[in-house]
Amino acid sequence: MRMLRGLAVLMLVGLLSGCGYNAIQRQDEAVKAAWSEVLNQYQRRADLVPNLVNTVKGYAQHEERVLTEVTNARAKVGSVQITPDMIDDPQKLAQFEQAQGELSSALARLMAVSENYPNLKADALFQNLQAQLEGTENRIAVARNRYVKAVQDYNTLIRSFPTNLTAKLFGYKVKPNFGVADEKAISTAPKVDFGAPAPAATAH
Repeated sequence: MRMLRGLAVLMLVGLLSGCGYNAIQRQDEAVKAAWSEVLNQYQRRADLVPNLVNTVKGYAQHEERVLTEVTNARAKVGSVQITPDMIDDPQKLAQFEQAQGELSSALARLMAVSENYPNLKADALFQNLQAQLEGTENRIAVARNRYVKAVQDYNTLIRSFPTNLTAKLFGYKVKPNFGVADEKAISTAPKVDFGAPAPAATAH
């Protein structure tokens, strides 16, 4: 009897493996890992914002509007509730994308403001924060691209025959991904070229 049970378990394992169940598990975990890295890099950026705002505030006290925009955008990012099911919910993902996009835009205006303040540009702390921000934006772009690829691989797997049957049997669904238009906007790091005209002119 025990031997029959063992044989049945082995057959079940072989059946699940052969129908792509294990592959779905691997891809699902890959998506989760890629998403964790995206969140990690966005958190790194959010952590930089208070220091950046305080540094700019010391030299550019008249730029209150821009500073407020960055602070509010950062607060909005923090208010987005991060839950494990976010990567399965198109609306929550879109909300997350929008908040991050607004922070990216606000940071770009903040960096442009420094063009008007030579002492700020020369400040060692500001230069350090600028370098950290630029590096973080690059890491965000890489993390997002890896997430997009992981979701693409996962979705392709669960929509392909015969693994689509296994996915349906176990309730695995297509995951939403970052939008193409948004991907282009957010993956572009805030402009830190101080030689460029300041787009924040409309904010003064």
